[in-house]
Amino acid sequence: MTEPREVLYEGKWLRLVKIGQWESCERSHHASGMAVIVIAVTPQDDVLFVEQYRIPLGARTIEMPAGLVGDDHDHDSLEAAARRELIEETGWRPDKVDVLLIGPTSSGMSNERIAFVRARDLVKVGDGGGVDNENITVHAVPRAQAPAWLMQKQREGYELDLKLWAGLWMIEHNPDGSRVA
Repeated sequence: MTEPREVLYEGKWLRLVKIGQWESCERSHHASGMAVIVIAVTPQDDVLFVEQYRIPLGARTIEMPAGLVGDDHDHDSLEAAARRELIEETGWRPDKVDVLLIGPTSSGMSNERIAFVRARDLVKVGDGGGVDNENITVHAVPRAQAPAWLMQKQREGYELDLKLWAGLWMIEHNPDGSRVA
């Protein structure tokens, strides 16, 4: 039996709903409710991270490049969104992108799903920094030093997206545990 669904609030990007006694948040910008996180390593073996101030946390964060599918493009695919976001945020264009895994980000609170996308064969095409007022700082960190660098950033007061560790693992592994060829 389906519980009654009540829309409590709807904005441009989010909708707050009550289903039975459960309150949750839905992405309302695009039918898919999807986002992509881009795992990208430069030809110099540097992992690309982005730093930006996140209003909900009231803090600067370190993340992998990411973005919403369909935020400005009605017929967006996961691959197209990953390419666009990587270029906008970091200035690197991938020649190949592979969707690795799709799943919920916070299943008890939101319907948002995220796709891990591995970007390969990167070419530098710009400075990055994001669009509008994103004010993104790009960090290219040697892969071997990435975990230590992240922990240093945490000690400095940055918030770290926990998906970073899954992304670092997926540089060398496929979701089934096999090694990347």
